[in-house]
Amino acid sequence: MPTTTKTMSSDVLLAQPPFGVMSPAPGLGGEERSDEPPNPGAARPVPGLEEAVERAIARRRVRCAVGGVEESLISDEVIDELLAGARTEEEILGSGGVLGRLTKRLVERAMNAELTCHVGYEPHQEPAGGAANQRNGTSVKTLVSDHGKIVIDAPRDRAGTFEPQIVKKRQRRLAGIDQKILALYSRGLSTRDIEGYMQELYGTGVSRELISRVTDQVADDVREWAKRPLETIYPVVFLDCMVLKIRDGGSVGHKALYIALGITLDGDRDVLGMWFQETEGAKFWMQALNDLKTRGVRDILICCVDGLTGFPEAIEAIFPKTTVQTCIVHMIRSSLKYVPRRDREQVARDLKPIYTAINAEQAWAALEAFDEKWGARFPIITRQWTAAWEHITPFLAFPAEVRRIIYTTNAIEALNRQLRKAIKTKGSFPNEDSARKLVYLCLQNAVPQWTRCRNWTAALLALKIHFGDRIPDAS
Repeated sequence: MPTTTKTMSSDVLLAQPPFGVMSPAPGLGGEERSDEPPNPGAARPVPGLEEAVERAIARRRVRCAVGGVEESLISDEVIDELLAGARTEEEILGSGGVLGRLTKRLVERAMNAELTCHVGYEPHQEPAGGAANQRNGTSVKTLVSDHGKIVIDAPRDRAGTFEPQIVKKRQRRLAGIDQKILALYSRGLSTRDIEGYMQELYGTGVSRELISRVTDQVADDVREWAKRPLETIYPVVFLDCMVLKIRDGGSVGHKALYIALGITLDGDRDVLGMWFQETEGAKFWMQALNDLKTRGVRDILICCVDGLTGFPEAIEAIFPKTTVQTCIVHMIRSSLKYVPRRDREQVARDLKPIYTAINAEQAWAALEAFDEKWGARFPIITRQWTAAWEHITPFLAFPAEVRRIIYTTNAIEALNRQLRKAIKTKGSFPNEDSARKLVYLCLQNAVPQWTRCRNWTAALLALKIHFGDRIPDAS
């Protein structure tokens, strides 16, 4: 009777590295009624206390919503006058609430002050003999703000030369709305989703054309980011590629997105650049690396890559002293591709002594032992490891702190996963610039999650000992 072998997922093996409640205060309400006779000595509710608490809570809401304004600048009396009976969140923060009306008055007041400066006299105080320019009433203007739709009376001048700064001509959105649109776009929301979200949240429509214009504003930032100067030396650089669907004419094609992720001497991870090309290839990587060199990179100590053919030669052509490390996880996955499911667990377990060896000599002995056991059935695995041996073993010369960083390209793979979360909502991009904008915005959002390397001080010391003067003493 055939037996069934329970197979452990190979991803599990690949993941292993080579080395008390407070009670309410009396009188504030909310206590349960008791059938016990009242205690004459107990504290009695204070008349008007609940109303005072509600007013204090409302004042706090206003202060939190205003934000950044010192409490001493707005007295409780002023806030009480503004509230004027408003109690609910909608009455305070909602569309047409206290903050909406306050924003309207502040904007109109500021614009009138700008117009006074422009025409040279206060309202109703025109100088004798007249003025070269005069006030000319107001025009109704609808603005989108954090507090919903606000209708203001924008002042005008007779000569038509008044250029307000707080709300410029043809401006329909107060500060902060564009940033919200960009934040939603960077998280993968389509223009249709953003349009619906803005309508639901602020009660006003935002057209898809407007969303496109707002996102186009980052185009200049992308160009400046792609040309920015880089550090002179990077201890570790990861290179990887992912494929995106981009429209080209009337059809959808695939383009390769090349990404370089570097670790600085301070241990901070930084995306050095991104490039688009028709397909992934070692030849184009030479152009990408040459771009890094043009922007100021003079030395890369270790470059971690996948198993793409010709990759090491392309790197060494631009940075001859760089040590190339092939990703061990990619090597294992490539090896297991040829193994039947029932044997994968055992094959992965027998490969482990190779990449967990103390040094290259012990790793070679482990490879020979693997070949004796599995070479007859899977000779291609041994040939793969033997052919790439020169670029598999460099990480074995370092202690565990460095091995953990360079034995795999998981650092950049984790970044790619965050990019795919935003990109997967797009069936395809209309053009390359659209893809470039979204990837750039995603990179800005992804930064806090993978910025710092763990135990970098110990790793930098090991790199300094190994590479010597190639790492400046000032670091």
